Amino acid sequence: MNPFIKDKKQIGLFVTAGYPTLNATGEHLLQIQKSGYDFIEVGMPFSDPLADGPVIQMSSEVALKEGMNMEILFQQLEAVKDSISVPLVLMGYLNPVLQYGLDLFLQKAKAVGVRHLILPDMSIELYERFYQQHFDRHELSCCFLITNTTRNELVERIAKVSKNSFVYLVSSNSTTGMKQDFSLKADENTSRIKTILGDIPLFIGFGISKSEDVERVHEIADGAIVGSALIKAIEKGERDRFLNELKPSS
Repeated sequence: MNPFIKDKKQIGLFVTAGYPTLNATGEHLLQIQKSGYDFIEVGMPFSDPLADGPVIQMSSEVALKEGMNMEILFQQLEAVKDSISVPLVLMGYLNPVLQYGLDLFLQKAKAVGVRHLILPDMSIELYERFYQQHFDRHELSCCFLITNTTRNELVERIAKVSKNSFVYLVSSNSTTGMKQDFSLKADENTSRIKTILGDIPLFIGFGISKSEDVERVHEIADGAIVGSALIKAIEKGERDRFLNELKPSS
């Protein structure tokens, strides 16, 4: 059963593991869940990110300087796994996962309660050819990023491997956190993608920073994903205020 299929519009939050201090991860996860959000993306810090804007890059740099690594992340997730009931999605890059050992990584991720993974630099072609059998063996799912211009054939291939996850629609071709205002509008491409996906949830991210943005996303998709705005709030010591104000009042 796909845990992302719900009878309501959803909000997911991204937080960088080990930011702003090494041991902050578990407390962030517990507070986000307590605040009533639907799922959490846990960023695995990496020194050479491709899709991350300056805010998330900064948080990764801080976390790495704090000493965050894959082993510590798994220890932190193990410590809170019995207290976390919302889906956790690990988000990072393919190279560190392969360096750690793909099967070992997937085995440990499953052991700490993770069932979903986002690797922006892993194409559907690479996944189908080299990695899907490993994910299937460990019962983990990948969530793939697309844009409004992604071709039908690719959306259909992604849909086939996303029965237990969601598809992440990037609101622009820019890196996350760079745009000041969320601007994606419903158009024939969004409708086209939703038709192809069927029951698979379509979540929109990049550039979403306030409750009004979330409301606009909820008009055209199944959920919103917020990242850089939360990192900025954490940097300012305003995490809890941000969590309280982000959800639409309706």
